[in-house]
Amino acid sequence: MRTQTTVVTERGQVSIPAAIRRELNLKPGQPLVWEKLSDRECLIRIPQKKKPLGAKAMLGFAARFRGEKGRPTDKWMAILREGEK
Repeated sequence: MRTQTTVVTERGQVSIPAAIRRELNLKPGQPLVWEKLSDRECLIRIPQKKKPLGAKAMLGFAARFRGEKGRPTDKWMAILREGEK
């Protein structure tokens, strides 16, 4: 486990050391979750990206077929049914 020290600025900002940013592949604007464990400890986590559900998932599935024209309906239906398995 790597330990490095940073300073809280007047505006309440904290810099993440470059080596840790690179190791964790952190990008500008990426959210981090802070959890207070005690009066002197915090846990900082990188939230997992949630997979879309419902209509958003269908949009992602349908995007695979954009640009494919001239395919008969029965072929489209066979491909769509494969996605239900």
